[in-house]
Amino acid sequence: MTTKTEVPGYLPNDVPEPARLVLLGLQHVITMFPATVLVALLCGFHVQTVLLGAGISTIVALVLSKRSIGMFIPLFYGSSFSYIAAYLGIASAMGHTVQFGQPAPDNVIAVMQAGIIATGILNIIVGFAIKKAGKAAVDKVLPPIVTGSVACVIGIGLAKAALDMSFFNNGGYWGIALLTLIVTIGASHLLRGKGFVGMLPILIGAVAGYIVTLIVAPDQISFARVASSPFITAPHITLPDFTGPMVATAIFSISIMALATIPESTAHLYQISLYADRLAEEQGREKYHLDQHVGTNLVLDGVGDFIHGLFGATAGTNYGENNSLMAITRNYSGPVLIAAGAICVVLAFIGKLSAFVGTIPVFVSGGLALYLFGVIGMQGIALMQEHKVNMFDPLTLAVGAVIMVIGIGGNIGYPGGFLPIKIPGIFPSGLPAIATAAVVGIVLNLVFQAMRPADTTK
Repeated sequence: MTTKTEVPGYLPNDVPEPARLVLLGLQHVITMFPATVLVALLCGFHVQTVLLGAGISTIVALVLSKRSIGMFIPLFYGSSFSYIAAYLGIASAMGHTVQFGQPAPDNVIAVMQAGIIATGILNIIVGFAIKKAGKAAVDKVLPPIVTGSVACVIGIGLAKAALDMSFFNNGGYWGIALLTLIVTIGASHLLRGKGFVGMLPILIGAVAGYIVTLIVAPDQISFARVASSPFITAPHITLPDFTGPMVATAIFSISIMALATIPESTAHLYQISLYADRLAEEQGREKYHLDQHVGTNLVLDGVGDFIHGLFGATAGTNYGENNSLMAITRNYSGPVLIAAGAICVVLAFIGKLSAFVGTIPVFVSGGLALYLFGVIGMQGIALMQEHKVNMFDPLTLAVGAVIMVIGIGGNIGYPGGFLPIKIPGIFPSGLPAIATAAVVGIVLNLVFQAMRPADTTK
């Protein structure tokens, strides 16, 4: 039951009345929808399947958190942009060129699923390690210079993909891509803090680009598939494939991207913990101290990815967009997020929705990608700033520099983003550049940190 106080808002274990529960849940779905669906469209996954995964993983994570620690960890789980480069590289190595809005062949998705399951297992292992050894011990292996540099590489490494989409069809519609970009940036900047509408810059930009396309280039949008699609249809399910020459590559290149999502997920938990405890204090109620459950949070992330990998959804992360929504509305209710997950599951069975989303032109998505992909890189810089990384330290500078050069140079300079170092039977197309950069950075940092003389000046 919800305790009535003079200060409005819901804490994690509060249960709003049924009508509010549904409406607040729907608001969460609207918030996560653009980014979650965009990853599916960009990478060849089925939209309905991705929505199903987001809904199920959110519900499972909330239920498990309540059972394990006695309180809901109020986070929504959607598609992560951190894995896009890995997906595109694997598809290319398997001879498939991903077309925006067109699902990849089942055999390509199935191999990706092996990597997504491995990502889930890695997150679970890290989560339990933190629960046992503490976050400080894990930070020695994954310091901010590594995680931040990897995030930078992911975003910058996708730069050409964003430009390719923007100049789709020989650049005939680059003006619409540019307009989409400008509207998206404008909505992000000018509408910030203006209520709910300020949380939907991606959706606003997409709608603007879509409408302009309908006016000036209507032949670029076809509703034939929408008309022919059934209203109700089951999501397209594929099973993971752990055989074949590209499986090891998929596991390595996808799972290592957790280096970017682990600090992101932890930061989101800290953020929501701070705001929820502030509300509890204002209401004169007991604080939740969610930030004490970093390990549990990462285990739940891993469980979500494991679930996604089982039936063909994208690897995920908990969403900062929904965190911002909660901070604005002062609604941190776990049951509301369960309702949001249930709404996602229902939407996953609406066939015409998936078909309609697929009508978004490639160049419109390119305008969005120019912004979104760059933001991924900038978030890596922000992470290093937040942790006050000392760029004047020779080792820190070296680790970041090596990650940047191998990751960015390899991802943009070589076909599919694979370094020309082939290992027959394991990496037949070469080593994935971004994943290799991450591993090299980790090893360099650990080896030279161990060799560094102890500081005797303290």
